[in-house]
Amino acid sequence: MGGGGGGGGKSEKARRSSSARVKLWVARASTVLLWTCVVHLAAYRELWAPSVLTRWPGCLNHPHVVQNPSEEVAVAVADAGQRQAARAVVLPPKRIYKNNGYLMVSCNGGLNQMRAAICDMVTIARYLNVTLIVPELDKASFWADPSDFQDIFDVDYFIASLRDEVRILRQLPPRLKRRVEMGFLRSLPPVSWSDITYYRRQILPLIKKYKVIHLNRTDARLANNGLPMEIQKLRCRVNYNALRFTPEIENLGRRLVQVLRRNGPFVVLHLRYEMDMLAFSGCTHGCSNMEAEELTKMRYAYPWWKEKVIDSDAKRKDGLCPLTPEETALVLQALGIDRSYQIYIAAGEIYGGQRRMAALTSAYPSVVRKETLLPSELSLFQNHSSQMAALDYMVSLESDIFIPTYDGNMAKVVEGHRRYLGFKKTVLLDRRHIVELVDEYRNGTLSWTDFSSAVMASHISRMGEPSRRQMIPDKPKEEDYFYANPHECLPVEDFSAL
Repeated sequence: MGGGGGGGGKSEKARRSSSARVKLWVARASTVLLWTCVVHLAAYRELWAPSVLTRWPGCLNHPHVVQNPSEEVAVAVADAGQRQAARAVVLPPKRIYKNNGYLMVSCNGGLNQMRAAICDMVTIARYLNVTLIVPELDKASFWADPSDFQDIFDVDYFIASLRDEVRILRQLPPRLKRRVEMGFLRSLPPVSWSDITYYRRQILPLIKKYKVIHLNRTDARLANNGLPMEIQKLRCRVNYNALRFTPEIENLGRRLVQVLRRNGPFVVLHLRYEMDMLAFSGCTHGCSNMEAEELTKMRYAYPWWKEKVIDSDAKRKDGLCPLTPEETALVLQALGIDRSYQIYIAAGEIYGGQRRMAALTSAYPSVVRKETLLPSELSLFQNHSSQMAALDYMVSLESDIFIPTYDGNMAKVVEGHRRYLGFKKTVLLDRRHIVELVDEYRNGTLSWTDFSSAVMASHISRMGEPSRRQMIPDKPKEEDYFYANPHECLPVEDFSAL
């Protein structure tokens, strides 16, 4: 009896254990099935929703947000009580296509020149059906910034958010990487301002032949106009959705904006009066003879700055020089910018220092820079000009008014981004007319009232309002830049009256 009772007890325990395991298995299977359904339903929504609404996030609808792109369904887990639980996020379904090869690119120039180039290279890779390797950033230019792509942009988000368009890898597959390291790599600069037909006829055959092609220059390599609508919209999608700064840069950028907002309205002045800009452009108005000589020596020291002999006065009168700080101070006052407004300087070190800034700081006491607003928090970004430029870019987007004193890459790319954000006020200065008015005011032939009225009248329709790009056939350098006014990606109703 005792033995039988012991056997019955063991049998009962076994049945209970087996039942518990079955329940646990069923629970786990149900969870997996539930998440599978969620993923598939989301994927079907992407597949079957009308393409005009979902195809191009950021142009006609809100972009598809990916909080944690490293997983198909990402769930943030609490870490030492400091992280908040996050909701599951579904990525866009991968685009399946036959891979024609691999495209490596080396961007050249400053941050915003490289930013536009990245948008172009993603678009080209998409329409050649190739795999793009995460772009290499310029480390050899004047600024000598050692930053890699992942030091400035959120590389995981970049790759994941575009997976429904193009495959992007951090590096080549091992076999191809070894070949490249051994020197087997075809490298070339594509022709500037080319349309997609050039890439299909000239670059794609090379990719198919060599498996890997390296484009060693990327600035202005895709045309402004004459491209299919879907290409233009993909350029916008990359620029305004996929190219997100790293969390460190975004957090500090938001802090800068918060500090500025606490103190009232602010104007971002993109004051292009750094030493390299003056040396490159040959613009020495207002400089001493010693400074002009220093700038000329610098221009000759850089062989890729091709223009050497420059007539500064003639160039200034043609409106081809950045405004000086003194000229800028007069223009801001003439435009009616309130003296109490903060003037945030989005630029590097101003050539001539406080001596050249005196007129501006006298007219506007609250002239600030990121270095003065959050000095202790910028230590990690020092000596990384592109990361510092990224902070200026974020502040520029959020400003009440954006005023560039020269039409360089940052001025143009920020102008276009502010249009995309709702045509935020951007004053596009007519430098040729301004220097003529300034000279007349300074020599006494024009009163302040007349000077101010003339400046106001000439800029009333230069505030970043809706407009279509000016196209100049066969002169792409002279026509409006795509990224300054990507009208294909802006709401149609804003152009109905144009």
